Amino acid sequence: MTMRHFFTSALLALSAATLSAAPAPSVLDIKHSLRDDNVRPPESFETQSRVLEENFFLRNYTDSRQTTSEPRLGTPEEYTRKLAELNSEIEMPYNPVVGKMIDMYLGKRRNLVSNMLGLHDYYGDIFVEELEKEGMPLELQYLPVIESAINPNAVSRAGATGLWQFMPATAKGLGMEVSSLVDERRDARESSRNAARYLKQLYNIYGDWSLAIAAYNCGPGNVNKARRRAGDANSDFWEIYNFLPSETRGYVPAFIAANFVMNYHDDYGIHRPVIKRPLITDTVEVRERVHFNQIANVLNIPVDEIRMLNPQYRKDVIPGSLTRPYLLTLPSQQVLSYISSRDDILAYESDKYTPRSTVSIGPNKKKEEPDETPEQKQPAEEVPAKPVEPDNNTMLADQVTRTTHTVGRGEDLGSIAKHYGVSATDIKHWNNLRRGKVREGDQLVIELRQRNTVAAVNTRQKTSSATAQTEVPARQTKARTTTATNNYQAVPERNTTRKTASRSNVPQRNSEKYKNKKQTTTKKTRRPQEPVEHTVRSGESLEKIAKRNGTTVDALRKANGMKKNATMLQPGQKLKIPKKAAEKKTVKKSKNTKQTSSKSSKAANSKSKKGSKKKK
Repeated sequence: MTMRHFFTSALLALSAATLSAAPAPSVLDIKHSLRDDNVRPPESFETQSRVLEENFFLRNYTDSRQTTSEPRLGTPEEYTRKLAELNSEIEMPYNPVVGKMIDMYLGKRRNLVSNMLGLHDYYGDIFVEELEKEGMPLELQYLPVIESAINPNAVSRAGATGLWQFMPATAKGLGMEVSSLVDERRDARESSRNAARYLKQLYNIYGDWSLAIAAYNCGPGNVNKARRRAGDANSDFWEIYNFLPSETRGYVPAFIAANFVMNYHDDYGIHRPVIKRPLITDTVEVRERVHFNQIANVLNIPVDEIRMLNPQYRKDVIPGSLTRPYLLTLPSQQVLSYISSRDDILAYESDKYTPRSTVSIGPNKKKEEPDETPEQKQPAEEVPAKPVEPDNNTMLADQVTRTTHTVGRGEDLGSIAKHYGVSATDIKHWNNLRRGKVREGDQLVIELRQRNTVAAVNTRQKTSSATAQTEVPARQTKARTTTATNNYQAVPERNTTRKTASRSNVPQRNSEKYKNKKQTTTKKTRRPQEPVEHTVRSGESLEKIAKRNGTTVDALRKANGMKKNATMLQPGQKLKIPKKAAEKKTVKKSKNTKQTSSKSSKAANSKSKKGSKKKK
């Protein structure tokens, strides 16, 4: 062996002895010196600031102007010292992976931190209350920061939803409802309550908060698998770090970073938005199906505020029932208003928001042509149904009158139905409407029914009997005239002429012209009486009201003491409707008819007298 080979062998033996004598790296060394350039941050880091800024609470209850200044990052020593100063039950060490997460929050994602601080002002109290009930560490209130960026409507790529990002199976296993209308994963109170219980169960399994938090992210199965691969059933999170899924490796460091920035944000130029006015809420139990639009319109609350306070109702519908009530969150001053206005809320556009319990299918429904539009439909003329003559064994059918209504500004099916005394469902059926919405200018066919009672039948029977009685004396007069002519030639003829002239008006009253006139008058009297007062609706004008009530604008102005050129009307204003001009004309016409008939009778009498004198 040469000298060179000897020295080489000696160096190799010395190095082997040195390596065998060196102690294995401890948990503290891994915990504080861990480096991972391929760490994957949680999905919440990708949340855009504008998504959170659309939240109703941030837009209406906070002032987010000048909440951030120039970015400033800290040093590892500074981070280590500040983390040690947190009074935390959960261990929060510093290492380069934790430092990388803190730098991301304080640097590129500082606007996101500012928005989360504003949302935490509302949701944070709910988190703390539910954690306190289960005796959990309050540091867990910042778990939704890395789960959802405190967005109750957040949905991950895997399908986890809500502030605490529950998967559907996990949520149902905890007793939460997940359906098409209700998703309690989005409910801040319900999801926080179940998250606290779930974290408590995980801590009872592992006895270590870092492992419990890791199991919350990837599930107990993955944590147990990582512990088996590490070869130590009692190893903590940092020891099994390399055996965990990539996202879970960054999950616990991100949780430590979230606690850091939510406590020390002011030191790095990130300020909490100013609260313009406090939001104090209360809940009310709902035992009926109600839509957000019904609540918003009756209580005059923005529908976006109701959605923000109740994100668990996915379609703006609370499907309450007597057997399954639901909670509705409202500003505290509006809860009493909801209770006192419950009937008005349920009645508001009920035809539109109440689902049908039964549906009848029949062949009488006429299918609307696909190319036909409401503008192309021919307006229905007001044509009364053909009257049915009564007899002793049958009753008269209802008289149906069809009219056309042009939809005005602000009108809907409910108001139109109320005006004519019909139901909105009937209007939809008459006009083959598939939806319950109408637009201004649409023309709707309205069917008005007049019920013919027994009194009307008796009236017609009396009229027919009276007509028969007027015909009998005419026949008797002819018989008497014939007899008198055979016995006395002059005098009976004079009497016959006088009687004939005096009774000549009876057949004239039974003429076709008189019958038509009588039917027209009867038709007019059967119409419903016009109201004495009219309440102005939205979109109505003097011209429309005058045209609808058969009068003039000047007559309306005069009846209501308005100025000559006044045109302004206010919704809800009461207007007196003057009598129709048509009724006045009918009265004058009847007077003229009576005068004419009296003149004709006088003329007939004078002619009969002249004739008798000539015969004498």
